[in-house]
Amino acid sequence: MDKQDIEQQVIANFQQDEKMMILVYAQWCINRDRDPETLYERAYPGQLANQALQDALELTVPKQESETIADATVLNILQLFENDDLAFVVQEVIDADKQKRTD
Repeated sequence: MDKQDIEQQVIANFQQDEKMMILVYAQWCINRDRDPETLYERAYPGQLANQALQDALELTVPKQESETIADATVLNILQLFENDDLAFVVQEVIDADKQKRTD
């Protein structure tokens, strides 16, 4: 493999990992009866529709068919990809849901 091939492979791997991050986020939202696009819009107001999120939504399953996704998992993966604004919105949802359970 030459340098260009290695660079292309690194880019492809990153893009695949990013798609997985988006799918985890989308499925977490579905599992919590939240609209992933609405939360995304709260994090990134005015941004055009996110095609990667649209693609991920096609791969989600109903929450009854999904494994549980821990809150820490979705937060960690969002932060790993420097999606801090979206992680902040997700944390707000987590906090609000915890507050509802204690009321």
